[in-house]
Amino acid sequence: MSMKHVFKKGEAGNQNTLLLLHGTGGDEHDLIPISEMIDPGAAVLSVRGNVDENGMNRFFRRLAEGVFDEEDLINRTKELKDFVDQAAEQYEFERKHVVAVGYSNGANIAGSLLYHYEKSLKGAALLHPMVPRRGIDIPSLQGISVFIGAGANDPICPPEETKELDKTLSEAGAAVDVFWANQGHQLTREEIDQVKAWYEKNM
Repeated sequence: MSMKHVFKKGEAGNQNTLLLLHGTGGDEHDLIPISEMIDPGAAVLSVRGNVDENGMNRFFRRLAEGVFDEEDLINRTKELKDFVDQAAEQYEFERKHVVAVGYSNGANIAGSLLYHYEKSLKGAALLHPMVPRRGIDIPSLQGISVFIGAGANDPICPPEETKELDKTLSEAGAAVDVFWANQGHQLTREEIDQVKAWYEKNM
């Protein structure tokens, strides 16, 4: 299944492609300014979620606030993985150099890629994510760097979610950096600066 998206070719010599995944109600244009702050020379594949929730774009359905439709999450995660695989062929970017940058709902589907598919991402910046699934075996994440941006007062992603996600990813072998902002669920400039520092060090 196709997904609405924007692609921008990277500069010569820069192998990375930033996979941008918006939050609920966003679209494929939302995170492009953030990608410019993180790595203006990287290729960009910015994707719109295929689920419509009362006129708001999402990457997968939910049953209630904070309650995921697990079956839909599994199917949509495969849909996104297959789309990125096809896009790599179509646009001729290095599939093994894809770094996800996801916010909220987009961070959850990026986390779900890591939970379900080995080597699906080179790295991921998960901004205000939740634990995508529980009680499943996660593939080896050895050699993968993950940044988690969390708000200490986030009403949607409580601190316990962040700590559990950090623990689960770390136990699967990922190198996890967690940044706590004294904020709620919104993205801050300070957080993006931290992502940039993490990216320059690890990617």
